[in-house]
Amino acid sequence: MKIISRAMPIILMCSAVLIATPGCLKKGPAVSRVSTESTTDLSGAWNDTDSRLVATEMIQDVLSRPWKKRFSKKKKGAIPAVIIGRVRNLSHEHINTRTFVNDMEKALINSGEVDFVASSSERQEIRAERRDMDVHASDNSRKEAGQEKGADFMLKGTINTIVDAVAGRHVRFYQVDLTLIDLANNRKVWVGQKKIKKDVARDSFSL
Repeated sequence: MKIISRAMPIILMCSAVLIATPGCLKKGPAVSRVSTESTTDLSGAWNDTDSRLVATEMIQDVLSRPWKKRFSKKKKGAIPAVIIGRVRNLSHEHINTRTFVNDMEKALINSGEVDFVASSSERQEIRAERRDMDVHASDNSRKEAGQEKGADFMLKGTINTIVDAVAGRHVRFYQVDLTLIDLANNRKVWVGQKKIKKDVARDSFSL
């Protein structure tokens, strides 16, 4: 009993140290910063690199096709106005199509070859601000309704996948289909397609 009594202060002190420093019991994650332009493919699933590269390549393709020259010729040199509609995810996995749309918007706007029109949800917010201006803004800064730029073409599409799997290995196939539609007559003036194929091998200890 005397030995236990003498050891008790040491035991209590060690317990207090362990409680006060939980980091000693569990090591935290190792984090390193990498370039946002680098390719990081951990699972083989759709990622930021796929989104950026597909958007850039497909926008470059659509801007190089004859529809743009035909429009400018018909409209006496006018620049076509484009809006991006819905991009549907028909794949087996969750894909944030909003980031893909944003990548396409960036490529279109930065090209300087088309005018870009705000989406339907963005227009609602802008119209609400314009209505607020009618009441609160000064006459020389107020923006009138009915002056919006209408789109000439809408870009819309889908993302599909096919997965072929066997023990320890699977292949992911992605297909992105985009269509540019003339809003005046519903004519399809451009159809683009981009395919990505990933061969993912896992060792016997992978989950």
